[in-house]
Amino acid sequence: MTIDHIAVVGAGAWGTALALAAHRAGRQVTLWGRDVAGMVERRENVVHLPGVALPEAMRVTGRIADVVTADAILLATPAQTVREVAGHLGAIAEDTPVVLCAKGLEKGTARRMSEVLSEALPPAAPVVLSGPSFATDVARGLPTAVTVAAPDLRLAMALCHALGSSSFRPYAETDVLGVEIGGAFKNVLAIAVGVVAGRALGASASAALIARGFAEIRRLGEAMGALPETLMGLSGLGDLVLTCSSLQSRNFAYGHALGSGAPLPPALAEGAATAPVARDLARSLGVPMPITEAVAAILEGKLSVDAAAEALMLRPLKREVD
Repeated sequence: MTIDHIAVVGAGAWGTALALAAHRAGRQVTLWGRDVAGMVERRENVVHLPGVALPEAMRVTGRIADVVTADAILLATPAQTVREVAGHLGAIAEDTPVVLCAKGLEKGTARRMSEVLSEALPPAAPVVLSGPSFATDVARGLPTAVTVAAPDLRLAMALCHALGSSSFRPYAETDVLGVEIGGAFKNVLAIAVGVVAGRALGASASAALIARGFAEIRRLGEAMGALPETLMGLSGLGDLVLTCSSLQSRNFAYGHALGSGAPLPPALAEGAATAPVARDLARSLGVPMPITEAVAAILEGKLSVDAAAEALMLRPLKREVD
């Protein structure tokens, strides 16, 4: 399978960073966005990635027709817009790889992004890209490793070869479910750890939340059929550690604002949209996820930060592995 032309749909920070990664890998790259006139003129994404030049060879366009003929499409729009944006790609060829780069569950349906894509764009061959990666690091060519998951290992490997370079290392995987679960739920937990940091509850509490939060991801993933080794990998534990460690993480920053009482960031974090959906999904499967429950309750205004922390600490004592 030859992948020479890669189109990236979504000209935010993540989409622009992925377009730069594909360019470094030697691909022909087209970057699509709704309002890109300034990027075309300045050859820079001033709003999202100031100071990072866009190569002249990279095509930046606002025409969706420039995208649909690509050998592979990276869909780098927010999770809650995937269904809408995918609907505009109906002219793609049958079995065109469409790589989902957003992490979350769809509100109202609890669908994973690959399920949303299959419904909204049947000709597509769904692929998932996930892992510990900040857009600024990828854009600047700093060393980054991610997971590329597809049901067909040959397709996953073809995309790894198409995107891989000395600074961007993709690993192939076939456990699409596990990769998506890790990516969606770590955002919820990053909000929780951000709340702890914003409330100045200490590094010990943050470490405990990461460990117990990962236990929640593992329980849910196993109940849904994900492989434990996937959850322990880049797209699970690796991404969780990164997202819970820095204000560069939109989800961590959102939680930090909640915990400190600062104004919330203008852009809604993916984890804030996912948390209530994740809680309801866990309940339907009978999987206990108290941290996810607490985050959802805080976001819905049903529980204060202090009350949520106290409730978690006063849960019945039990064995750690249960």
